Amino acid sequence: MSLIRVLLVDDHAVVRAGYRTLLDAAPEIEVVAEASRGEEACQRFAEALPDVVVMDLSLPGIGGLEAIRRITARDRDAAILVFSMHDDTAFVEKALEAGARGYITKNSAAEIMVDAVRAVAGGHAFIDRELAQNLALRRAGGGRELFSCLTTREFEIFSLLARGLSPVETAGELALSYKTVANYTTQIKTKLNVRSTAELVHLAIRHGVINPVSE
Repeated sequence: MSLIRVLLVDDHAVVRAGYRTLLDAAPEIEVVAEASRGEEACQRFAEALPDVVVMDLSLPGIGGLEAIRRITARDRDAAILVFSMHDDTAFVEKALEAGARGYITKNSAAEIMVDAVRAVAGGHAFIDRELAQNLALRRAGGGRELFSCLTTREFEIFSLLARGLSPVETAGELALSYKTVANYTTQIKTKLNVRSTAELVHLAIRHGVINPVSE
């Protein structure tokens, strides 16, 4: 049985500790490195060359989606499993588009993560069953994902603005300049045909990108 070496990426140390305990309990899996930011994930990937990256999307710095894009740009065979609180198909689409091989949510049963790590390490795709069904239903409906016109970076900024962060706070969260975020915001509004941040929020709520109660 060959060892599956894992890079664990989450911005909460306590959460990483829990994941490490879970994964290390599997005899063929070993967590060999950890990261708390998107930039750090890229660096640790280059240093450790793990077999699988378990990646959260909500990260400070460049964020999870951009980190996935950069890692897979470096190594197109990188096996990245997203493990996120976001369960909307818009996030699944964007993660797969960026290069992720699998996607499960933090509501999944603990054993699902181990199964998912094994699957993506073996070169297979693994998407949480309920998410896969929702994705298939959306695609079968014949409609294109509303947010497919947004790049991964634009979608990250869109989701942060929709959660109520100001452009200044968004810039700080993603380690970008205010001017860059302002330019992206203009592009996002143009692509989604909205005129204000309030309309962005309503669009996000209507399509399930954010939850009006919990977000």
